[in-house]
Order: sequence, then structure tokens, then C-alpha cells
Amino acid sequence: MKRKIVWFTGLSGSGKTTLSTYISKYLRKKKFKVRLLDGDKFRKKNNFKKYTKKEIIKNNLRIINYIDSLITKDDYILVSVISPLEKTRNYAYNKFKPNYFEIHTKCNLKELVKRDTKKLYYKAKKKIIKNLIGFNSKIKYERSKHKKITVNTEKFDIKECAEYILKKI
Repeated sequence: MKRKIVWFTGLSGSGKTTLSTYISKYLRKKKFKVRLLDGDKFRKKNNFKKYTKKEIIKNNLRIINYIDSLITKDDYILVSVISPLEKTRNYAYNKFKPNYFEIHTKCNLKELVKRDTKKLYYKAKKKIIKNLIGFNSKIKYERSKHKKITVNTEKFDIKECAEYILKKI
């Protein structure tokens, strides 16, 4: 089996990390070797502190190159990162296809503000954060033009979303 790259993308709080963690546990129980790559942890480890378009592209390209450089026996690499720019997701798609699966975690803003697990929307409302993508940022979340899997985390629970994703990958 050639490794599969499962790229979770969507706004902050939409369920990327929750779903990738849930799916990784399921796959490990099935005896697959799985690597989780979380965008927040990767950004922190590589000391990216700004959320400019240039920094987002640089961070996302670094993630893609890191994945490509892995000499691994992993069956799945699950990546959870906002990756709002179509340019970087297209780059990942072209680099890893046909083993690249893009999962768009869709959720409306009202629900994201309600969930707000990291208090980012609260801070954005208070103008402590001035560039939260999908809320008060000049950087807009761009939709992919290539085939992707979309799960609506507002309408369906984690188990339903995970089952749908697992059927598709």
C-alpha cells in the first residue's frame, strides 16, 4: 500500500484536528501505521508567528516538503491545517496525487463562534486578533477547484463525518 496523504482543511474550529485524531485512532486499531501532522504544532515548532499571506504560503509549503521528505512506513499521513489558499492545496494535490485526499471541514461562522474552543473568535471580536481567517482577515478561505471530500461538521457528528471520510479514502 502506498501512503495516503489526507489533508484536512477548513476554518479554525471546524473540526480538522478532532476528525484527524478520531480517524487516526480508528486506523491504528485496524493496524495501519498513521502519522498525525497538526498545523498549529508545526507552526509553533517552526516558529511561524505571523499570519500574513506570505507566511501562510511558506508554512504550508514547508509542511508539504516535510511530508515529501519523510522516509516512512506510514500508511496514512493525516494533516490538519487551515491552509486557506488554493495555491498551496493545489501544490499538495499535484505533488501527492493520486494518493492525496483533501477533506474540507465545512461549518458556518455562527457555529464556529459558538464552539470557539481556542477563544480565537472571542479575541477577534475584541480586536485582540486582527486577522482571523474567515472572520476579520483580508485573507479569504479559497475553495479548491479539484475534487475533494466535504463534511459538514455542523450538521453531522464526528462519527458520521469520520465514517463518510473513511468510505471515500
